[in-house]
Amino acid sequence: MSKKTKAFLYNLAGFMVFFVPTWVICTNVFGMEGFLPKMIALVISIFLSPKFQFIKTAEGDKIFMKWLFVKGIKEVK
Repeated sequence: MSKKTKAFLYNLAGFMVFFVPTWVICTNVFGMEGFLPKMIALVISIFLSPKFQFIKTAEGDKIFMKWLFVKGIKEVK
């Protein structure tokens, strides 16, 4: 699997980890219906999920991660 594909899958997994529980909480705990709980879960997930970026460097292909809860940009091994 290429590193570009891995970065995409990491982004997807990181987003879904925050989206699904937030959506379930909005619908079941707060009793929201329709489009609103999905939009709330979307906005919260966009801000809280880590961002992964594939970059071609002189040393080779690398994946970097930036996250609200981690200071700076980290390389994913």
